[in-house]
Amino acid sequence: MIEEQQNNPLHGLKLETMITELVDFYGWKILYAALKLGCFNTNPTVEACITFLKKTEWAREKVENFYLYRFKRMPKAIGEQFELKPRERGFAAGLAPRKPMELTIESIAQMQAQASAEYEAGNRHPNSAKKSMGRRGVNSGAHQRNKNASGSSYGSSDNGYTQRRDRSEPRTTERSGPSPSTDDNDPWGTKRG
Repeated sequence: MIEEQQNNPLHGLKLETMITELVDFYGWKILYAALKLGCFNTNPTVEACITFLKKTEWAREKVENFYLYRFKRMPKAIGEQFELKPRERGFAAGLAPRKPMELTIESIAQMQAQASAEYEAGNRHPNSAKKSMGRRGVNSGAHQRNKNASGSSYGSSDNGYTQRRDRSEPRTTERSGPSPSTDDNDPWGTKRG
């Protein structure tokens, strides 16, 4: 694992060096368009970015992911590697970084629009195979598995779930214990005798 981490382009790379490489290649406007981090837009300087990214872990990880997968174009993380932070991920020996991805403000806007459309399409079809096999995880089909023969999403009593009561049906007295007090002087029913 340590040998794989040493093949990570972020291994031993200072934050200042990473930001300088990104700014020299892309410029401040493209970095802001791609990452939507204010440190690349409002009075951008390498020092200000370093200060912000040192204090803000999620932003630093976002920039490190951009560096790995857009600038160095390393293979996307899968499985256990996906759960690790970008600096902790390992890459197989012999994998070399490729040429940086050419980005323009227009291409970034197009990629963001495409990602947004794919996200919206996934939300409109919550039971689609792509989504249930992808990001939703192990319990993705739990709602479908709990449907009984009538199609109701509330399980029958044989699988541990109870049927939902129809709102039009009168409520039955299924409560245990004494009924509530009707005495205005003793609303909590503490003086029963």
